[in-house]
Amino acid sequence: MPSDLWSFAIHFYERDGVESACLQLQEAGADVCLLLAGAWLSQREVACSPARAEQLQEIAEPWQRTVIAPLRATRQAWRAASESDAGLHGLREQLKALELAAERQLLLQLESTTQPWPSDAASGTDDWLKVLAGAAGEQQCAALQTLRGALGLA
Repeated sequence: MPSDLWSFAIHFYERDGVESACLQLQEAGADVCLLLAGAWLSQREVACSPARAEQLQEIAEPWQRTVIAPLRATRQAWRAASESDAGLHGLREQLKALELAAERQLLLQLESTTQPWPSDAASGTDDWLKVLAGAAGEQQCAALQTLRGALGLA
């Protein structure tokens, strides 16, 4: 797997079942960027702690709320109309690219924050997905298990 978070996220998201699981968890309220960061941290064998998880959530929440969510909401609102309007379809595709760029910026922020955290395989590295999924993980246990399986943690 790639060592940087963005490349890891792209490769991980392409694995069997990961995209679907992430979207199910997102629908239940989870932040996919946090889940991808959690998977990356698990793969790097970085110990999960409440303080570290909270630090990541404090970075992600405002960026999700003020940048990514509005872009996503507009893109989704334009879905039906863009099917019959070529101009709107083009704008929607640009919006989709902008949403992806915003997610990449968030992942870069998360990577920058976590880069100095050392590996420590003996200290509970498999908790990241569960902790960062929060209540969505409880609602979507099978989706969370799919992510764990894609990491080889199942």
